[in-house]
Formats: sequence, structure tokens, C-alpha cells
Amino acid sequence: MLTSVNISDIKTSCGIKQPLDYALCRTVLHTYICTQHIMIRSMTGYGMAEKHTENYSVKVELRSLNGKYLDLNLRMPRYLMPKEIEIRNTYGKRIERGSATLSINVVKHKVNENDIQINDALAGQYYTKLKALSEQLGAPQHDIFRITTTMQDVIYQDDEQLDHDLYALVTETANEAFADYEAFRLKEGAGLHDVLTTYAHAIAAGIPRIEALEPERLDSTKARLQKNLKQLVDDESFDKNRFEQELIYYLEKYDVNEEKVRLKAHCDHFIEALSKNPKGKSLNFIAQEMGREINTLGSKANHAGIQKEVVAMKEELEKIKEQVLNLL
Repeated sequence: MLTSVNISDIKTSCGIKQPLDYALCRTVLHTYICTQHIMIRSMTGYGMAEKHTENYSVKVELRSLNGKYLDLNLRMPRYLMPKEIEIRNTYGKRIERGSATLSINVVKHKVNENDIQINDALAGQYYTKLKALSEQLGAPQHDIFRITTTMQDVIYQDDEQLDHDLYALVTETANEAFADYEAFRLKEGAGLHDVLTTYAHAIAAGIPRIEALEPERLDSTKARLQKNLKQLVDDESFDKNRFEQELIYYLEKYDVNEEKVRLKAHCDHFIEALSKNPKGKSLNFIAQEMGREINTLGSKANHAGIQKEVVAMKEELEKIKEQVLNLL
């Protein structure tokens, strides 16, 4: 099982030497996933990419944590706002689910004189109000001008038309960041695959240990029944037919073979599902079925050793439920 994934490893593994554009990244990732048998992804991920040209420097970061639904938060300059819906739809579909933040930072190496504006009237009002307040309170006035320049909307960047070359650079950088982010999710998914498989095997391993304790459980139950039966026979109101019916019913409720068979089947199903690109929700449903059988085993146990094994199974199941929440 893969234990470390990054873009350099993927390029090396697939024999790629040229720079990766987004289309090539998707092809390479798909090939790498198939060859490494990575079938699940984590909702936890991080990716970053930077690109620099003569006019611009662009840095894009994408990070996410687990969440029930998609919650995508965008952080970008105001002049990219006309593309907000397009960016949100594009990367929302690729991220699929989780609480994610996409940050786009742009540095312009060439700034026009008219790009930076000062609101003289607003600055004057701020300055006058602050000076009057300082006189009223007897506070120092030497720093009023500096404070005025930091007030909201006093100094601002004039709105401008979106540069198509800049947006193309942002798109290219964002796609590379997403490829890095996806590699991170695949790495986390590979680790979760191993962990979840271990937990499921641990639950299944408890079934033979329960079976080994069943003869002892049967002997103790038989001794208890024989003792109670002797007392019942001596009772004049004892109804033999009624007793036989109750005994049959009791023995049927006491049998745990069906629960053991179903629990083993659910464990096998869970492990098999891990290799078939499952969603976290589907694995959670299987875990719920496992929990139902484990709880029934516990309620029917009537034996301290078996109860101990059931508790150990529940501990492993709780670990499964916790980790499944991180799966996409």
C-alpha cells in the first residue's frame, strides 16, 4: 500500500518529465491511482501552487477538512469577483464534499498611477473627528494622520477590468494547486484504507475467540438450568408443557450463530468495499450493520468472557465510525 504521494513522485512513477498542465495532471493521477490501487480519498487535503510572470505573481492554496456537505469559502482579489461563480462551480464539483477554503493571491509587478486612489473628503472628516476627540480627551495628536490613513475606504484600489492573461494564469495555477491537493487526499485515503482494514479484521478476529468460549458458556448455562429445573419439578404447580415451550423459546433467543455469521459477512463486505472506491456514507451504513450484530451478541452473551470480547469489538467499531467521517 502506498504510504507517500506527491506530484514529484507521481511524475517519476509515470515517467513524466515535462511540466504538468491540468489535463495532463488528471491523466497522470488516474493512471497512478490505478497502478497503486488507491481507491478512496480523504476529505482532508492541502495543495499549493505558485506561478510568476513579468507582470504578475500568483499563489493559490486549497485546503479542506471533513464536513457533511460542501462548504467552499473563496478568498480572492476584488477584480476576480466577476469569475467567482465560475470558480466556485468548477472547484466545488471537483472537491465534492467537505469544508474547503480556496485562497487566490495576486501580486502585480507593474501598477498604474491611477490604480491607487485616496478619498480626500472622507480622510478629512476622519482627521477632523479624531482631532476633536483627542482635544476633548486630552490625548496626544501626533499620530492622528497615520491613524486616518488606515481607516476603511480612505485609501483604496480603483476597480479595474479583469486582465484575461491574469485570469489564464490564475486558472493554470489553481489547477496545479488542485492536482497537489488531490494527491494529498489520495495519500490520506491510502492511510485510511490500511487503518480501516486493520479495524475490520480486528472485529472479525473476535468471532473465533467468542466461539472458543461458547462451550464454557453452554456448560455454565446447563448447570444453572438443571439447578432451576430440580426446584421446578418439586413444585406442585409445575406445568411440564408450558416449561418445554418456554425452554425452546429461551434456547432460540440464546443462540448467537446467526449473529456471528452476519457479523463476519458484514466485516468481509466492509473490507471488500474499501477496494471498490466507496463513499464514506456507504461505509458508515455497513458499520451500522456491524454495530447492530455486535450489540445483539452482547445482549445474548450471558458470559463475562464473551462480554469482554464484545466490548473490544465495540471499541474497534467506534474507531471505524470516527475514521469513516474523514472519507469523501
